Amino acid sequence: MGMRILIVEDDLLLAEAINDFFTLKGWQTGEAHDGNEALEMAESGSWQMILLDVMLPGRDGFSVCRRIRQFSDVPVFFITARVLEEDELNGYAVGADDYVTKPFSLPVLYAKVMAMMGRLRGDRPADRIRRGDVEVNLQTRKAFICGEEVSVPPKEWEMLSFFLENPNRTFTRAQLLIRFWGYDFEGNERVVDNHIKKLRKVLAGSSCSIRTVRQSGYRMEVPI
Repeated sequence: MGMRILIVEDDLLLAEAINDFFTLKGWQTGEAHDGNEALEMAESGSWQMILLDVMLPGRDGFSVCRRIRQFSDVPVFFITARVLEEDELNGYAVGADDYVTKPFSLPVLYAKVMAMMGRLRGDRPADRIRRGDVEVNLQTRKAFICGEEVSVPPKEWEMLSFFLENPNRTFTRAQLLIRFWGYDFEGNERVVDNHIKKLRKVLAGSSCSIRTVRQSGYRMEVPI
């Protein structure tokens, strides 16, 4: 049986995106969209991780986390657009284990969750993804081609990590725009094309390549 994660987020599109990503990784997921529902599900289910939005209808995330800590030591990651120091301190005070600030990359969120799972198991977490002669280190955020470190800007690094985790799968521009720029991004899908062009330059000469899928999107092709 896979690990179980409770996603507490009142933004239904974001909750669905997180749900889909963790489901693809083999997790069993549950969703709650307000504070009271979150508490009911936390009390009635066995979870290995809870992703908890701070701003929720009914009962805010701080209140939910404080109540969870009365009956469970399950790791809790706050998801928030609020980055004030007092909010962070308040979150840790009520028992949160970490913060994830919106907008965020789903691969990076997943890496943070797996790192926490590894620490709880006493394992050394897997911190590298390698396809062919291309490798990224999720902890140091470095990239390597044929064993040599290459310079990759932050956004291209996040996209590279995502494609390496999802080889030979096609993603539309809209999907990539949501994953890396968020639902509230006011630009257009051409920004995806521009960053793909930069990523292709990084990968030039490697065994991996980003292919354009006509009338669909992009796919990373990796050697078998």
